[in-house]
Amino acid sequence: MVVVTFIKVCGLRDDMSVDTAVRLGVDAVGFVFAASVRQISPDDAAPLVARAATGTVPVGVFKGNPIEEILAVAARTGLRTVQVHDLVDAQQVARLHAAGLHVVRAIVAGDTSGDLGADRLLVDGAVAGAGRTWDWSSTTAPDGGWILAGGLDPDNVADALAATGAWGVDVSSGVESERGVKDPALIEKFVAAVRAVRAD
Repeated sequence: MVVVTFIKVCGLRDDMSVDTAVRLGVDAVGFVFAASVRQISPDDAAPLVARAATGTVPVGVFKGNPIEEILAVAARTGLRTVQVHDLVDAQQVARLHAAGLHVVRAIVAGDTSGDLGADRLLVDGAVAGAGRTWDWSSTTAPDGGWILAGGLDPDNVADALAATGAWGVDVSSGVESERGVKDPALIEKFVAAVRAVRAD
C-alpha cells in the first residue's frame, strides 16, 4: 500500500485557486517567482500567502533567483517555506535556514549531487517545471520522504505513486484548463485520485 501524506498544488495566482486548494485540505500551495507563465509578483502573492496560511503551507518556488532575492521575497510575502530548483551547495541551504526558512530542494531525476542539508527533496523530470511525465521506474527513489513532480494529472497520479512509492506529489499543469490557468474541478479530481490511493 502506498501511503501519501502530502499534496501540493503549484503555480497558483488567484483567490479561487487558493480557496479551492484550502477547501480540499491540500497540504501545500505553491507560488512561482521564477520566470514562467505562472510567475507571480511578491506584491500579488502576499495576500494569497496570507489567505492560505491556516492549515495549508504556502511555498515559494524559485529557479534562477539569487539567494538574496529569495530572502527578500520571503520577507515581503511572509513565506516560511521555499522550493529552490538550482541549489548548488550546502552553504546556500544554510543561508536560507539561517533566515528561518524551511527548504525544499528540487532536483531532476537522476541527479547524483548528494545531500545539501535541505529539509525535503522534490524530484522532477529531466526539464524541471516543464510538466512532462518521465520514466518513474527508471530512477532510484531517494531516502526518506520525497515529493514526486513532473507531468502528474488526475489520470496518472495513482500509477506514478505505485511506480515510485513517493511520500508526496506536486501538481501544476495537470490541473489547468489552459496553460497557466488552474481549473478548480481538475484540482478536486486530482486530490480525490490521490486520496483514493491513500485509502487502498
